[in-house]
This record gives sequence, C-alpha cells and structure tokens, in this order.
Amino acid sequence: MTEDREDTPKPHNDGTGIPAEGAMDVGGREPLGRPGLHHWKQANITDPGLEERGGVFFAAVEMTRMPMILADPRQVDCPIVFANNAFLDLTGYEEDEVLNRNCRFLQGAGTDPESVSLMRNAIREQRPVALEILNYRRDGSPFWNAIFMGPVFDQQGELLYFFASQLDVSKRRESEQSLRQAQKMESIGQLTAGLAHDFNNLLQIINGSLELLREKRHDERSFERHHSSAVSAAERGAKLTRQLLAFARRTRLEPKGTNLSTVVHSFGELLESSAGQKVDLHFNLQRRLPEVKIDPNHLEMALLNIVVNARDASQEGGSITVTTRLIHLNGDAAAHQLEPGDYVVLSVTDEGVGMPPHIRTRAAEPFFTTKGPGQGTGLGLAMAQGFVQQSGGRLEIESEPGKGTTVSMIFPRFLPEEPQAIADAAGYQARPVETAAAAHILVVDDSQEIARMAEEALTGLGYRVTVAFSAEQAIERFDQAREAGNPFNLVFSDVVMPGGANGLVLAEWVRSRDAAVPVLMTTGYSDEMSLDGPQQVALEVLGKPYKRSEMIDRVQAALRSGARTGSGRQLSDFGHARE
Repeated sequence: MTEDREDTPKPHNDGTGIPAEGAMDVGGREPLGRPGLHHWKQANITDPGLEERGGVFFAAVEMTRMPMILADPRQVDCPIVFANNAFLDLTGYEEDEVLNRNCRFLQGAGTDPESVSLMRNAIREQRPVALEILNYRRDGSPFWNAIFMGPVFDQQGELLYFFASQLDVSKRRESEQSLRQAQKMESIGQLTAGLAHDFNNLLQIINGSLELLREKRHDERSFERHHSSAVSAAERGAKLTRQLLAFARRTRLEPKGTNLSTVVHSFGELLESSAGQKVDLHFNLQRRLPEVKIDPNHLEMALLNIVVNARDASQEGGSITVTTRLIHLNGDAAAHQLEPGDYVVLSVTDEGVGMPPHIRTRAAEPFFTTKGPGQGTGLGLAMAQGFVQQSGGRLEIESEPGKGTTVSMIFPRFLPEEPQAIADAAGYQARPVETAAAAHILVVDDSQEIARMAEEALTGLGYRVTVAFSAEQAIERFDQAREAGNPFNLVFSDVVMPGGANGLVLAEWVRSRDAAVPVLMTTGYSDEMSLDGPQQVALEVLGKPYKRSEMIDRVQAALRSGARTGSGRQLSDFGHARE
C-alpha cells in the first residue's frame, strides 16, 4: 500500500476489495500535517474456511512481520479466530491464550474509551476504521497500536470476518511527546521576559507601598490605600505564579469538553505578559460557545506560542486580536479538509510583517523558523498543528506580506454521548462457572476495599474466594489450603504492598510450591514490573484501575490457560513490525 494511491487493482477470482476513500490514520504524522495512508475498505471472498493452511498466501501471512488477526462477528462476543506469529510477538501471548477471546483483553487503564467506542461502532455498522489506541502486552507493558480494521464478506454480501492489522507506533508517539516537551520549554523561556517585567512592576508597587505605610502609619486613610495596593499586587503575583506552574507541569494529552472562551479568559494575564509593551492585545470572545473536546493545558501552550509569534512579527507595534467564534461548514467543508458540521474557531490576528506564500506553506514544519539564531526552535506552530489535528481539527494560516497574519485553530463541536449501562458499553459476557467444581482463587491486596470488591465480583460468579492483605499472609493461607486438600487454582495479587514482600516475591513463593498455579498480577504502574530486572517467568498483568468485566475476563483466561513455566513467548529473530 502506498500514499495517494489512485489506481484500483483488478479483481480476481478469489476475492475483491474496495479502495479506501480519503486519508486514514489521522494523527499519524501530526507535526508535518501529511495525509495518512489509504487502505482497502473491505474484502469479498469465496472460501471462508480457515482449515486449509498449506497455501503460499497463508504462509506469507504467517511469515510477515505485520501483526494480523481475524475475528468472527457471527460468534458471541466476536472472538479472535486467527492470529499470526507477528501478533503473538507484539502482545507476548501464546496462540491458545488469544483464540476465542474478544480483543478487549489488550485494553487497560490508559486505553481511551472513545477509541474503543469507535471500534465497537465500526463493528456494529460493518465498516472499516483506522485509529491509534493504547494497548497492553501480556506482561502489562503499554504500547501504542495503530490499527486498521475492515470487514470481510462473502459473494452474497454476508459478513464473515473482521480483519485487523496492527503496527507498534510507540517510538513515534514518544518522539512526538519529546517534541511537545521541547516546545513547552521554549514556551516557558518566551514567558521569562514578560514575567520579569510584570514581577518587577509588582515588586515596585509592594516595596513602594511598604515604604509609604511606614511613613503614613498614623494616617488611617493613606494606610488603608497603600495596604490595599500592596495586597492587590501580591495577589496578582501569586495568580501569575499559579498560572505559570499550571502551564509548566508535564501532562499527557487528556481531552475533555472545554469552552474556548473560558480558557482564553482565564489565561489572559499570561498572554498579556507575553505580548509585551509594544503591541496592544485585544480579546473578542464569543459568549455561550458550544464545547470542544481538547486538552486545555495543551491549548494554552499552543495559543501562547501563536501569540508570541504574532508579537515577534509586530516589531513596529500594532495590535494582536484573539478571537473565538462558532462557524458552520457545509459546502465549503471540503476546502478546509473537514467534514460538514459545526466548528469552534480560535484565531490570533496580528498587524505584523506577514509572510510570502513560500514561507507560509512551510510555517508549520518542525524546526523551520525565520527568526535569528537563539530566538526560536521552530517548534511552536508545528506542535500547535499536531495538537489541533490530534483533537480532530485543523490549523490554518492566512497571511500576506505587509498585511499581517491570522492563525486559526478549528475544532469540531463536542456533542457528549448519552451515558449507557456499563454492561452494554462493554459488550461483556462472562463465561459461565460450573459451581460444583468452581475454582478456588486467592485474592491478595493491601487495600481491604479493593480486595473485598474483587472478592464480591468473583463470588458473585460462583468462584470460591479467599482474601489476604499481605504477601506473608497470602503464602500462609496458600500452604494451609494445600494441606487441607483445598488448593488454590489461581492467585490474583497486587504488585506493590508496602511493609513487606511485594507481589513479585509472592509469585516466586507460589511457583516454588506449585508451578502449575497461575498468578495474575495487578498494578497501577507498569514500571513496577521492571524494578528487579527481567523476570525468569513471564507474568500476566492487569493494569489498575480495571473494570469488573476486565478483571473477570483476565481471571477466566488465566484459569483456562494455566501457569506459564518458561520465560514467555520466544520471539522471532526479527520480531514484529514497528514504525
């Protein structure tokens, strides 16, 4: 598959496909603003069977480094019915641990529910989808997974399978985060001059007021006036400090419903400090704007950089205007490369020198700058564009030499979905438990509340559950159960338990007594799993916070597959494909 592919391959006897319309993988190249790859939207086949695996095409699928799976929507819960070796390399699971399970076992605490909803809707509507989602390997380590999923039909149009290819894009995501951090540091540097000027003025007010207070301490009216001036200056300094600390803290992208006018208004003082004394900063903020789904911290960072660029382009003075407004795109949506609908625009207009066309077309490229050495890295507009595209919008630049510049961030209107019942949202169905031979599970967590919640969920399904609140107490009960002829079939333990041995040590104790008992770990921090170096035996890990359905799914899968006795899946020499 290649970019900007226009030709349509001729169909052959065994299957056909429909070329994708438009760009997919949105967000895959945010800093450069390039379109994504085109994919096949669907496939039509004549032989739906998976039994015959001796052909060259099947061998190619098994040998490729691109992870691939097939899921069967005709079965309950749309389970995986085929996974190639690259998929097993990517996730760390064995084939028998993957087959007949819904792919939700790859999800965890950091997985975006909206991305999950997009995939679920695509399955329900029998259409393709391409997105990037945070998944988790068998050992609990997270990775960014670029997924393309599309339906497979027979010649009569009946849906047979969903095909999904994956690509580990974690390194590219980490590079983008590093770029954001570098740009944030530049932004903080840009703030220094304006803040120093403001704080000097505030200190002047405070020092002057204190001197006058000493001289006028017997004049009640003068004392009150100078006291109020000093207090007001100190409060304004504290507010500027709080805004700077909020701006500087390191966060990942956490979008939520946000009113752009409210954000700009609360951020106004820092913008005024950054704009400096040569220009007049004006705000034209529309009231009662609909919300957009963005990360407000990243919006502040992007807006600050755009204002700083406007200031630097206005060396002769003039005005800078920050505007918010609601627009509706219909017939002109294609010209903006957006879907028809309602959008909220945040724009910054200056009266500076403007840009010729050849500069304007490159203005948002990373590290491209027309400023002198040491005056900027060229990351500001690039990261603003990446942020806007990740938020589903578009950044546009209008400029002419001598007529100033307008930079607009266009975000789609956010329409919150009506909350659904948890069971419906997850589409989860627990497997039935044979009560007469119900498994005996040891739940271990230093938090009594968490342990009791797990106990209640598992006993509600018919499992026999014993609870322990430390590793030492757990191994004591493990030994007692074995001696009483009522051994445990599974240990479900937290990793970090302050004041004694942790869950990793407990897993070793259990393994030394009975290597056949599977141990399922749970933790809120994937880094905990690497504190003591590589583990001799691969562990199954469930990230916190977890949903009840996720815990039950992983418990039942661990009971079915049993304990691992080796160091985990043996990867191929080349491994799975990465971006």
